[in-house]
Amino acid sequence: MTRGRKRRFEARGNLLTSIILISPLLLLYELGVLFTDTMNGADFITLTLLRLVGLKGFIAIQAGLVLTVAGLGLYLSRQQQFDPRIFVPVLLESGVYALTMGTVIIFLMVDLLHIDPRLAAGPSPGGVLDKLVLSVGAGVHEELVFRLGLLGGLTLVLDRGLKLRRGLALVIAFVVSSLLFSAAHHLGPLGEPLRLGVFVYRAIAGLCFGLLFQLRGLAIAVYTHALYDIYVLILH
Repeated sequence: MTRGRKRRFEARGNLLTSIILISPLLLLYELGVLFTDTMNGADFITLTLLRLVGLKGFIAIQAGLVLTVAGLGLYLSRQQQFDPRIFVPVLLESGVYALTMGTVIIFLMVDLLHIDPRLAAGPSPGGVLDKLVLSVGAGVHEELVFRLGLLGGLTLVLDRGLKLRRGLALVIAFVVSSLLFSAAHHLGPLGEPLRLGVFVYRAIAGLCFGLLFQLRGLAIAVYTHALYDIYVLILH
């Protein structure tokens, strides 16, 4: 691997770079919300903004965010810390993870845990656009909440706040964030019925996304999550 490629490979894990990389997905989701009745359950901001500032104000805020992200990208590219060419490798790498993750989870459930994966939930309602917006929203917001916020935040609290060993802090944060990630899909009036196969499948998926977040960065976790949901909800 050349030095330039190595730098681009390592740069994918940088948080600011990850935010720029996931901004197209966030924009796609925010626009999609305006044309569908779909909204991700982990999105605590969009509905509040629409109620507070209305449609025109919401569009103005989104335009401001686009300009901000574009400015950050330009600044980082001039500082040689952000290379736009990493978009394609991020998509390819995430696509590989998305296509193989389901097979790995089923192997773990059947051969190690002896849990029937056919207990998984049925097909998601809605048209292609609704499912696309739902998939993109899940990739962005659920990774921001459960991986960046919960996994990262809990690790920080346990490690630096409570002075637990780094390894133990990570294990606890991984388990808690993955269980809560799975449980969140069964809460509220729109939550799915609680079934063992569904819960275990999503909990293991949460562990997989957590590993990607920890080892490869936020952008890889977000794109893997979004592409996986697109594959399951639309293409499969």
